[in-house]
Amino acid sequence: MKVNKYCWVAGALLATSAFAQKKTVSQPTSISETWVTDLRDGRYQNPVLHADYSDPDACRVGDDFYMTASSFDAVPGLPILHSKDLVNWTLIGHALPRQVPIEHFEQTQHGNGVWAPAIRFHQGEFYIYYPDPDFGIYVTKAKNAAGPWSEPVLVEGGKGLIDPCPLWDDDGQVYLVHGWAGSRAGIKSVITVKKMNAEGTKVTDAGALVYDGHKIDPTVEGPKFYKRNGFYYIFAPAGGVATGWQIVLRSKNVYGPYERKVVMAEGKSGINGPHQGAWVTTSPVNGKSEDWFLHFQDKNEYGRVVHLQPMKWVNDWPVIGTDPDGDGIGDPVLTYAKPLTAKQYPPATPPESDEFSGPALGKQWQWQANPKGIWAMPAAGFLRLYSYKTPAQAKNLWDAPNVLSQKFPAEAFTVTTKFRFTPNANLSNEKTGLVIIGQSYASIYLRSGKNKMELVYATCAKAADGKPETERVLAEWKPETDLYLRVKVSKGGQCTFSYSENGTEFKTTGETFKAEPGRWIGAKAGIFCTRETQTNDSGYADYDWFRLTKD
Repeated sequence: MKVNKYCWVAGALLATSAFAQKKTVSQPTSISETWVTDLRDGRYQNPVLHADYSDPDACRVGDDFYMTASSFDAVPGLPILHSKDLVNWTLIGHALPRQVPIEHFEQTQHGNGVWAPAIRFHQGEFYIYYPDPDFGIYVTKAKNAAGPWSEPVLVEGGKGLIDPCPLWDDDGQVYLVHGWAGSRAGIKSVITVKKMNAEGTKVTDAGALVYDGHKIDPTVEGPKFYKRNGFYYIFAPAGGVATGWQIVLRSKNVYGPYERKVVMAEGKSGINGPHQGAWVTTSPVNGKSEDWFLHFQDKNEYGRVVHLQPMKWVNDWPVIGTDPDGDGIGDPVLTYAKPLTAKQYPPATPPESDEFSGPALGKQWQWQANPKGIWAMPAAGFLRLYSYKTPAQAKNLWDAPNVLSQKFPAEAFTVTTKFRFTPNANLSNEKTGLVIIGQSYASIYLRSGKNKMELVYATCAKAADGKPETERVLAEWKPETDLYLRVKVSKGGQCTFSYSENGTEFKTTGETFKAEPGRWIGAKAGIFCTRETQTNDSGYADYDWFRLTKD
């Protein structure tokens, strides 16, 4: 079975209409049991996405909003989310079914890959500009946000080019603003503007420095480019992911000089580091439009979750959030009235649970590298994972490309999965089970051996540093017997694993594991099936379902 038959083929959601802005986006079949932002009384609560959609950017097309976000090494990459009201979001696809260069991303590349992207709609097409800090800035295009998306084109090659955003000016000139990654370029905290060709596919000059944040805005990055009332605006975060603020630069000339203003900070909100995001304007309702700002908050093991803030313009400067003291620097809100729309829309959330009942995996799933078709095959009512040899250099699951995982969806939730393991009788040390993975991880799995199978609980402290697992055998298990595995995640990322023979009575491992973030991402929950040797056949595990429920 070819991978692209079931792995997130974005084109499967194409509507019959040729016009992206008029298409009907399919709605989810179920609503999250773990986090719903719509309070159903005309208000919403932040975060609007309590999941790791870091560095969000968004655009409006007609009455529809589309968002993308950083995806780093996870495949598929560049998630595409859709909303009618900026509050209720669905995941409709991914722009990158594979990361390029293909061979490079067939191995795990934690923290590398897709950094902060920008999404725009121009002359009937969607554009996503995204940076890979090791290769350069790419663009991919689509007539329909759900896909298919074009093969990425390298707009400018080079190390350390990050966080691009285009601007089509009134005179037809096309510009690109971007930041710099000190880890690759040897310089950071500066913003550059460059010209592009008319197609927006190639940078055509060396560009110019438009802002240096070293003195008052360290780590300024993530610029987004807009034009309003004759001013060029660059929205940019500064001060660092966990503790920073949002600034806006403005000028009558694209190359400056730019005035600078802080427009949002933590204030008394308790929402740390509120910055990096997207300004959007709603469609007019009775002649009135509203301005809103989507941004992230770093929540450690939960990743960078997405908030929605009201925004207003005062003397051609934006104020994001609420401004109780009138100083022009907004404070983030925790709850607020929903955006003004022509009609009310029902609650919607990205997918979480998967019954494995169809020919495709749910769109919430991602691999740790470019996938191979032999890793996983959906079947009639279950997902079959075939064991795959871990790379020779892998010390643990951190470097196993075939870990299938999804983002944490809330501060507290429970994952339960049911499966049956059929190992290869000629192999030992095939493993399959449930994992909470970050730079350290914990898992509970079945391991095959000669004439026996063991249920094992394992932890791996400093997995990202190549440390080995610490294992503890919990019980012996009969081959081809159903097993239920569960992990309960409590506030603060406290994880308790358990198992059951019947799905009702669960025995805990007796330990608590503190989830850790990955590299630039939150922790994830997932499943895997591995082996240590290469042969002409493999064992397999049939997963009936994978369910996320309220804690």
